[in-house]
Amino acid sequence: MKRVLFLTNIASPYRVHFYDELAKHMDVTVLYTDRAEDTKDRSADWFIAGTGAYRPVQLKRRVARIGGETLCPDVIGWLKKPYDAIVICGYSSPTAMLAMAWLRRKKIPFYLEADGGLIRQEGKGKFRFKKSLVSMADFWLSSGRYTTEFLVHYGAREDRVFSYPFSSVYEKDILPAVLSAEEKRRAKAELGVSEGQMVLSVGQFIPRKGFDILMRAASALDRSIGFYIVGGEPTEEYRRLRDTLGLENVHFVGFRKKEALDRYYRAADLFVLPTREDIWGLVINEAMAFGLPVITTDRCVAGLELVTDKVNGGIVPVENADALARKIREVLASDLEEMGRRSLETIRPYTIENMAKVHEQILGR
Repeated sequence: MKRVLFLTNIASPYRVHFYDELAKHMDVTVLYTDRAEDTKDRSADWFIAGTGAYRPVQLKRRVARIGGETLCPDVIGWLKKPYDAIVICGYSSPTAMLAMAWLRRKKIPFYLEADGGLIRQEGKGKFRFKKSLVSMADFWLSSGRYTTEFLVHYGAREDRVFSYPFSSVYEKDILPAVLSAEEKRRAKAELGVSEGQMVLSVGQFIPRKGFDILMRAASALDRSIGFYIVGGEPTEEYRRLRDTLGLENVHFVGFRKKEALDRYYRAADLFVLPTREDIWGLVINEAMAFGLPVITTDRCVAGLELVTDKVNGGIVPVENADALARKIREVLASDLEEMGRRSLETIRPYTIENMAKVHEQILGR
C-alpha cells in the first residue's frame, strides 16, 4: 500500500472525513501544526473525531509563535521517513515554509495542495515572495480552474497541476431529487419559519463573510422573505445593524451541528453567501447538495466554479448590497425547482469519495 504524508494546519471536519476515506486505499499520515483550542473563532462542537483509519500526528511547538502562527521544527523528523508521496497543504505557514525549503534542499519531490486561490493586486515584493514559495513544489494539486490559474500565476507549471473535486459532502449527503413544495412547507413549519420564502446563509459572524451586506440587501426586499443566518453568536455590531434597519425578518441562529443544520438547508428556498472573500467556500457545496439555488460574490472560488448565473443561482459583485438585493429578488421569482435540479446535477461529482479517489490516482502514480 502506498505511503502518503500530509502536512496541514488543523483537523477541520472536511479534512478528517477526507483522510479517513483516502486511508481506505492508502497508508495516510497527517501532521497537524495547530490544535482545536487554538481556534478561538470556532465552536468546540465544530471539530470531530475521525474513525481511526489514518494516522494523525500533532506536531510539537518548540519555539514561540511567529506572526500569529506556529513553527514546528519536529516536522523535519517526519519528512525524513520514507513515503511514496508528500503533500504540503498551503504554503504560507512557517512550518510549511520550513518543510518545503528542507524538501527542496534534499531534492525530495513533493506536492503543494491548494483548496482554492484568488489572484490579488499586490506589490512586486509580495508577488515575488509568494512565487518563490509556490514554485518550490514539483507538483501541484488544485481544486479547479480558478485555483489552477492562481497557482500558475505564482510559478506552478501548468502541465504538473492536477485537479480534484473539492468537497465536504459524502455521496449519501446529496439529495436524490429536489424537495417538493409540500416538503419545503413542512420543513419550514418544523423550524417555526413564519415567512413565505426563506433565504439561508451559513458562516461565522466575522466581517469577511459579509453578513452586514446581506442585511442591507434584506432591507431593500419584501419583509415576507425570511433571512436565517446560522453559525454562531452575532456581535453587538450585527444586532445593532438589524435593529437600525428594522429587520424583524432577519434571524440570527447559533451554531448547529450537522443534523440540526441539515433541517435549515431542507427548509430554505435559496442559499446566499455574501462573502468578501473565500478561497473556496464549502457551504456552497453543502447548499447545492440539498438542491438549493446559490447566490454568492465574485470573490468566492466555489461560486465561480459551481454557480452559473440564471441556471442555478447567480454571482454578484463583492460589497454591492444593491446588486445582491436585485439578484435575490430575481432568483426567488424564478423556477426554484429547476434551479435546484441544476445544482444537484452540478454537485454530484463533488463528493468526499471522489475527492479521495482522484487523490489516490494522482498520488499513487
